[in-house]
Amino acid sequence: MTKDKAPKMLKVVLFTGYACNNNCAFCIDADKRGLPEKTTAELLRETAAAARKGAHILEFIGGEATIRPDFARVVAAAKKLGIPQVSCATNGRVFADPAAAKRIVGAGIDSVIFSVHGPDAATHDALTRVPGSFAQLKKGLRNLRALGFERIGGNTTVVKGNMAALPRLAEFYARNRVRNVEYIFVDPNYGGARNDFKGLVPRISKAAPYMRRALAAGREAGYGQWKVRYVPLCHFRDCLDQISEINERALFLTEHWAPDFRNEDAIGSRAAVGRRKTARCRGCRLYRACEGIWVEYLRNYGDAELKAVK
Repeated sequence: MTKDKAPKMLKVVLFTGYACNNNCAFCIDADKRGLPEKTTAELLRETAAAARKGAHILEFIGGEATIRPDFARVVAAAKKLGIPQVSCATNGRVFADPAAAKRIVGAGIDSVIFSVHGPDAATHDALTRVPGSFAQLKKGLRNLRALGFERIGGNTTVVKGNMAALPRLAEFYARNRVRNVEYIFVDPNYGGARNDFKGLVPRISKAAPYMRRALAAGREAGYGQWKVRYVPLCHFRDCLDQISEINERALFLTEHWAPDFRNEDAIGSRAAVGRRKTARCRGCRLYRACEGIWVEYLRNYGDAELKAVK
């Protein structure tokens, strides 16, 4: 079977709840903190359901999933059920505790994605709104490396407060041997970025050059698999092989299972509802591959920055 015709892998993103030990200004779940967390029994049932459905990847997210006392137990259950890849997205702070890091790695976690929002404490902590969070994140990285755990990825939400620091953040990722990174243009349709749009959401024309420089720094360091996410392709025409959505559509069927919703077509619904192309996009040679830009972005900033690629 050729690569183009290979079946897509099922990826289930399992939200454990919205509680978090950070308070990120831009968080998409900022208005959901009061919702009840899933119980251990619920998580075990959903993990078993994902296994029965044939999930190749099970990714735990929150909020912050690792702060749960039952997190390692649920990871171990997923591996016992035979799910090939079990991962979690995390702010990394729990891993600053060597015992917790050892417990989670021992449960069988396959990969960990650290959310890093600045190259230094001043930038990162200002966005997480927790003093010391950057220092704990770095300690968590060191603890995982000390355990011989190498499958560490990264993601960064790109906002006004950190966009100019992205090239320096790229140096941080490269220095820490983070081979898979996503620079994610902030989603202002919900949560913190919607509540403070003007304070947090940059113009794509201002953010894109810094994002491209971060990708270039990764390529120079030998990390060509770093990617950008949630961007209009007209601003990234020279790095189309580093667009998360293009890669995602080719490889995965993605479902989101959260406390307050279930979305069995996260990729399709995002393109259909969350993002939009406008009349300015007509005739663009990248039209079919592109998802456009966030609906709330267009409502606030308009579409003058979108330029059809002929």
